[in-house]
Amino acid sequence: MSYAIETRGLTKYYGNKAVVRALDLKVPTGCVYGFLGRNGAGKSTTIKLLTGMVHPDHGEAEVLGENVATLSAATRARVAYIAEGHPLYGWMTIDQLERFSRPFYANWNRQLFDRIIDHFELSRRQKVRRFSNGQRAQVSLAMALAPDPELLILDDPTLGLDTVVRRDFLESMIQIIQREGRTILFSSHNLGDVERVADRIGVLVDGVLRVDCPTDLFKSTVRLVIVEFSGAPPPIVELPGLVSGLTNGRRWELVVAGYGEKQIELLQRANPVLMEVIELNLEDAFIAYTRGRRRMFANDPPVGPDTSRVLVGQT
Repeated sequence: MSYAIETRGLTKYYGNKAVVRALDLKVPTGCVYGFLGRNGAGKSTTIKLLTGMVHPDHGEAEVLGENVATLSAATRARVAYIAEGHPLYGWMTIDQLERFSRPFYANWNRQLFDRIIDHFELSRRQKVRRFSNGQRAQVSLAMALAPDPELLILDDPTLGLDTVVRRDFLESMIQIIQREGRTILFSSHNLGDVERVADRIGVLVDGVLRVDCPTDLFKSTVRLVIVEFSGAPPPIVELPGLVSGLTNGRRWELVVAGYGEKQIELLQRANPVLMEVIELNLEDAFIAYTRGRRRMFANDPPVGPDTSRVLVGQT
């Protein structure tokens, strides 16, 4: 298998804090990879490391088979980057942006650029500063795709967009990129977007890659398990893959990764009157996985050590 992005031991400190820790990330060529994590988890720093805007303290990164530290101009032209907030020259019109950018790229696809601008019905003579957030995102997409990149890296590109514009942006991006077998890595705070378009996901927790697997596999391995008792429940048992748990009245509410026969056997030993297993959508699974230990206001002790959160298999 070939990889459009590959990192080995990638580490970045800010002061004494490791924002990205020993990151081994592999993004297969042609994949749409959703890069997830809570605020401060290290997503944006990782993206800056991959684009060469920040230099690592340890480890290395490759994009399209070339080390980022010595990335040639030819390879850099094969990579597109869309930054959070879509910074553009506000005093320029779309036509001026295109005329300014086109000479930097040998493979500028003017026909594709025109198609994207026409698809979104954008005025070519209107200054960018007069566009809405959604329209600036659409201009950014056209600018990023016009050089005909093989790899597109996006840092929360739909942040602040309304639902209709966000969905149109993502669907247009996927149709254009995947039709040519391109690779996309994008971070997002909207888990519905990721679930809709990502083939594979990675989850960063405190700078560590805890999950790297197909999207459907992650969803299928994390379960909410409701365990009810006839009276006051005993202390929650330690389970393999226990992500979090709390006692609520006469029941346990447990989030378990890799739920299966071993966990069922251990839970049945507690003599419950009812056990219910609930599938989680990607957003619920992500929240449960990254939130870690939970407590019920001031009275419920935390359950589920952080060490139970282990890397989901690289299937």
